[in-house]
Amino acid sequence: MHFTKMHGIGNDFIIVNGFRQYINDPSMLAKKLCERHFGIGADGLILALPSDRADARMRIFNSDGSEPEMCGNGIRCLGKFLYDGGICQKLSMSVETGAGVLALDVEAEGGLARRVTVDMGTPRFEPEAIPVAADRNEVTLEVDGLALRFFCVSMGNPHAVTFDLFPEGEQFLRLGALLERHPAFPRRANIEFCRTDGAGGAQVRVWERGDGPTLACGTGACAVLAAGASQGLLPRRAPITLPGGTLDIRWDAGGHLFMTGPAEAVYTGEIEI
Repeated sequence: MHFTKMHGIGNDFIIVNGFRQYINDPSMLAKKLCERHFGIGADGLILALPSDRADARMRIFNSDGSEPEMCGNGIRCLGKFLYDGGICQKLSMSVETGAGVLALDVEAEGGLARRVTVDMGTPRFEPEAIPVAADRNEVTLEVDGLALRFFCVSMGNPHAVTFDLFPEGEQFLRLGALLERHPAFPRRANIEFCRTDGAGGAQVRVWERGDGPTLACGTGACAVLAAGASQGLLPRRAPITLPGGTLDIRWDAGGHLFMTGPAEAVYTGEIEI
């Protein structure tokens, strides 16, 4: 199987050209290939597939084999993969995802995509859309002896954002694991621990559903901006800084969130599956 290893501010993926190759069991393959000691190593496996609704279709599988609806850093990497590989050499393209068809704008230099802006759609705050088992999207959860307030958002996948705590080390790992599978989240959740940086932006540590701690999460950065702006903690355009780098997130007057950031190819290879 031919593949390309890519990353978006440290959130790394194995991307396979599904226009040319057929993958029989992508869930099992993701668990095998994403393992960092016995496989290639990645946060997820992405299949670039044909679509009858868009220029391409994205399926993504987490390192535990689960299939999320969307991935912000992943779709930027896919945009570069499509553009650089000549599959879709448009500066404006569309990609079908589990969260709908999304529009991408490519910034190219020297014939290669360097940055990608994605229209991430509108955030959803209704509890049933997230989903969260509560009568509103703001909940206080008691975990590990702490009572933490979460602002819950769907970006096509479920997120729970808190500005109450910015844990590190073992506390971050323990809380992330407990909260992902908290009974309040029927389909589990991505967890974002945040703090404002005093310069109009936010710093974020993210625990991703199905992956655990990652260096970045694009949908998570959008959820943080939506949560922060809704609570008056952030402006409607802000730099959101994650361990792997910074994304520019903008929430326009029409309600759409736009994410801009880099996408980089690391190497291409071939592996027996």
